[in-house]
Amino acid sequence: MLFNTPIFFLFLIVFLLFYGFVFLRDKPRVYFILVASLVFYGTWNYRFIPLLVGSAIIDYFIAQAIQKAPNPSRKKFLLFLSVFMNMGILALFKYADFLLLSVADFLGLFGYQANVPTLSWVLPVGISFYTFQSLSYTIDVYRGDMQARKGLAQFTAALAFFPQLVAGPILRARHILPQFHKIPTPTWNMVKLGFLLITIGLLKKTIADLLAAPAATAFDTAGVSLMETWTGVLAFAGQIYGDFSGYSDMAIGIALLLGFQIPANFRLPYFAVSPVDFWRRWHISLSSWLRDYLYISLGGKYARTRNVMITMLLGGLWHGAAWTFVAWGVFHGLIIIGTHYLGQQAIFANFANSHKKLAVFLKWAITFYLVLLGWVLFRAVDLDSAWRIFLDMHTFVGLPDSGVNALTIFLLTTGALAFMHIVDLFVIRKGDAFIHKTWFFWPVLVLIQAVCLLIGEPSNAFIYFQF
Repeated sequence: MLFNTPIFFLFLIVFLLFYGFVFLRDKPRVYFILVASLVFYGTWNYRFIPLLVGSAIIDYFIAQAIQKAPNPSRKKFLLFLSVFMNMGILALFKYADFLLLSVADFLGLFGYQANVPTLSWVLPVGISFYTFQSLSYTIDVYRGDMQARKGLAQFTAALAFFPQLVAGPILRARHILPQFHKIPTPTWNMVKLGFLLITIGLLKKTIADLLAAPAATAFDTAGVSLMETWTGVLAFAGQIYGDFSGYSDMAIGIALLLGFQIPANFRLPYFAVSPVDFWRRWHISLSSWLRDYLYISLGGKYARTRNVMITMLLGGLWHGAAWTFVAWGVFHGLIIIGTHYLGQQAIFANFANSHKKLAVFLKWAITFYLVLLGWVLFRAVDLDSAWRIFLDMHTFVGLPDSGVNALTIFLLTTGALAFMHIVDLFVIRKGDAFIHKTWFFWPVLVLIQAVCLLIGEPSNAFIYFQF
């Protein structure tokens, strides 16, 4: 079920009716959330339900065993078992074929044509998200950041929680588990804010789907004009932001209807003034997970460059088994390392720390340009296509002339990209006040939802479902 389809809204209405009027105690609500979440997940592919439940059961009992372990070596072994189990399953489903085909391509460089068999397994939707979420629990218990909690049903329900199950945000056990052990009661303001976020998320997803066409023109068609190339790159930047942040908004909003609080996953990322700042604003649940569980674990007082590169490389691979994602991760690692290096040089230090309007604008422009280059790697079919688009972005002669509507499409694309950030800025700064203007609040929400239903494409899946 897609969040932007009538069938999901019917599912949500039925769920809320039972949740609010039938299941009134904590334990029945936990079981009801668990069953509803598994039904929701099963609509994608019911055969992967045992994989999700199995991951929850194994990590639940491993965490209990870590808590009771008599010595550090036993704890370390149990943690290794959890990491091996989680990452092994993820590797089999997501990376096995990529590795086998890469080996075959490598051997081909030496003239040896290897006929490598592949698994061709279907990727379980959401596996990258719930694997990291489950793994964070055993790591937190191992580190002593939280106590292992009893209640298998609560842990499984938290891991399978349907609002954020298939595309995040990636929740930390120490944040979400206490809410399942004592089910929160939503306030009326939480409900209104939830409906606001659901509506904003639906609006951004609708805009993202409209931006898919100009993005496809640049990335899937050879020999387009300079303006159409830039339009396509900007369109994809808007598409992936509206699509993914729109899903996150809807997930947070749906959770609020139930009283659950999920941390924000985006904070105006295209307002960033450095690559480091960008990753503080983009996919916050993943970037903070990589920082806390990978970057810090790598250790080394003077190994920041190495740790950043490993972290971003694996962050790229997390998104998918393709060399374009590897290159995207390496690229972001390099620009983050470059930012740190330049910030330590006296000639750039004043600029890096300046809050003057011109300096801030230049830092924003440079950062946004670098982020766009990164999106080329992310969206391109392969590295050769990415290189072609890089050249087309910076070639002022030899490309076809722009079509008659190219300027209009460019302006609409940049306007849509800016509009989504303006909407987000409004919610951040004025959202609390807006939900109290009842006479204005509900008509605006109904109008926005009606427009989205009229012009939206409910058959379009969210981009991050493939990760």
